[in-house]
Amino acid sequence: MSSQYPGQALTGHHHVTIGVGDPQEDFDFHTKVLGLKCVKRTLFYDGATPVYHFYYGNDSGEVSTLVTTFPMAHTGVKATEGSGQCSYVSLSVPTDSLGYWKEHLGSHDLEVAETERFGERCLDFRSPHNIRYSIVGIDGDTRSPHHGGPVPDENMIRGTHTFGVSSRDMEFMSEFLEVAWGSRKVGEDGNLIRYEMGAGGTGTYVDFEHEPDRKAGSWIVGEGAIHHVAFNCPTHDQQNQIKFFVEGLGYTDFSDVKDRGYFDSIYVRTPSGALFEAAVSHDPAFLCNEPYETLGTQLMMSPQVEQNKEEVLNVIGRLRD
Repeated sequence: MSSQYPGQALTGHHHVTIGVGDPQEDFDFHTKVLGLKCVKRTLFYDGATPVYHFYYGNDSGEVSTLVTTFPMAHTGVKATEGSGQCSYVSLSVPTDSLGYWKEHLGSHDLEVAETERFGERCLDFRSPHNIRYSIVGIDGDTRSPHHGGPVPDENMIRGTHTFGVSSRDMEFMSEFLEVAWGSRKVGEDGNLIRYEMGAGGTGTYVDFEHEPDRKAGSWIVGEGAIHHVAFNCPTHDQQNQIKFFVEGLGYTDFSDVKDRGYFDSIYVRTPSGALFEAAVSHDPAFLCNEPYETLGTQLMMSPQVEQNKEEVLNVIGRLRD
C-alpha cells in the first residue's frame, strides 16, 4: 500500500461542534467571556425540530478559529459524557496572557485548574453547559484574533489548539489516524497520545485520552457533550478521494457529502467512536450571504423556513446581543 494517502490532504482543524443548553447563555459565554465573534447565526440543517446553529471565531470566521454550537434546551435532549466521544477543546492564547485568562475566567465564576500537558501550560475549566475547555499558552501562533471584542487583542484567543478524544482502545484508532486520516503520532503524556496533521503545530493536534475502563458516552446531538470535530480539506476533489479511499478500507459508516451552507462536509464514525468530519469551505464562506460589516448579526434561514420565522423564533427563543 502506498505511503501517500488521500487523508494527508487534511491540513488541520476546521471547527468543533458542541451541544449546549440555553442559546442566550451560550451566546454570552462565547462572545462576552471568551471574547469570540459570532460570525454566523443560522439553524441546524438536520432533523425536523428547529435548533440554532451558532458559529464563533475570529473576525471573518477563518478555519481553525471556529467553535460552533447547537443550543438544545428547548428540545430537552441531553447528552451523556463518556468514552467514544470528542471530550474537550483547547484554545490557543499567547503564553504571557495566561495570568489575564485565569483572572478573567474566575471573575465570571468559572473554576479554573492550572495544569500542564505536553509541556504546555493549560487552564482547564467547564463552560456553563459543562463542556470541558482549556486555554493553552502557545507562543508564535500567527492566526489573527478577533479584534475589538471584550478581550484585549494581545490576550485574545488565536484559534483551536487541540481536540480531545476519549477512547477505550487505541490499536485500531492508530491505524485509522495514520492510514485513513493522514495523521502522525508525535508524543505521549500519561494516558494522552497526541497526533498531528498537515504542517503540524497548534491547530492540527488531536489528543486521545486512553480510558479503557470509562463507560461509553452518547452519540446524539444533545446538551452537555461535544458532538464532532471537523478537519479542513482544501478541495472537493481531495474530499472525494478521502471518502472513496476510506470506504475502501472498510470504514463504510461514512456519510454522503452534505452542503452546510458555508462548507461541504463528510462524516465518518471512527474506531474510537468519535465522529470526525472533513470539510471543504465555500468561497466565499460566511460572507456569501452577509457583508463583513454586519457579519453574524442576523439569523440566516432558508427561504422555506423564513416564511415561518416568527413561529420558529417562538420555539428556539429570541437572542439579545
